[in-house]
Amino acid sequence: MSHLFCFGLGYSAKALARRVTARGWTITGTSRTGGDGTIAFDGSAPLPAGYFDGVTHLLISVPPTENGDPVLSCHANELRQLLPSLEWAGYLSTTGVYGDRHGGWVDETSPLKPSTARGHRRLAAETEWLKLGLPLDIFRLASIYGPGRNQLVSILDGTAKRIVKEGQIFSRIHVEDIAGVLEASIAKLQPGRAYNVCDDEPCPPQDVVAFAARLLKRPPPPEIAFDDAELSPMAKSFYAESKRVSNQRIKTELGYRLIYPTYREGLASLLASLPA
Repeated sequence: MSHLFCFGLGYSAKALARRVTARGWTITGTSRTGGDGTIAFDGSAPLPAGYFDGVTHLLISVPPTENGDPVLSCHANELRQLLPSLEWAGYLSTTGVYGDRHGGWVDETSPLKPSTARGHRRLAAETEWLKLGLPLDIFRLASIYGPGRNQLVSILDGTAKRIVKEGQIFSRIHVEDIAGVLEASIAKLQPGRAYNVCDDEPCPPQDVVAFAARLLKRPPPPEIAFDDAELSPMAKSFYAESKRVSNQRIKTELGYRLIYPTYREGLASLLASLPA
């Protein structure tokens, strides 16, 4: 019996959990406060003994903090003890580890030069997880969208902004393609590999907003110059980096075929699922 343990049973992890539950897997997961069938874990204290009994697959999506990776701080020794029975582990990281490339291309062989504190923390966490010796793959995720979390929703609720910054390029990925890549890795594990998880078409973020508006048959929000946009420090930090991320490795090594190769297919599918 396969048993998936998810440190951080959130948006992306749930997409994988739904798929493997349909195949009869057991799922255990944590959230910061617990509830809804999850175990409370906020990194301040280890989980009680016994929670890892029978675990065959491990997914980590809990982000590192200024004090390091909370999962490793609390459970490095217990996770090492899983080695005889652990078949696969995955760590969800970010393309932020590549830093700013002024719109240029990066792939998994590119130097890792994070330009934000968040990116530095992620790179440090990647390094520490690889040192643990687990059958682990690293997944560097682009900007995530999917049901309930997309530009269609933000246009409908009035929060969408069409911010324009010259030369700004983002990559993105539908949450179901994240789950698909993770499944492909489980089926074809190559321990220690890193995979960029993104779609085929990096593009300026304002283009995605405009396309979502056309799908909804609504006028797009007015363009706002980046310097005039009232953004939170977190939102501004995303605009500090511009790059095009290559996804060739998930195709050539894992044999994965994207369900939504661009934001157009992804948003069109989400339009059909919106409430009437």
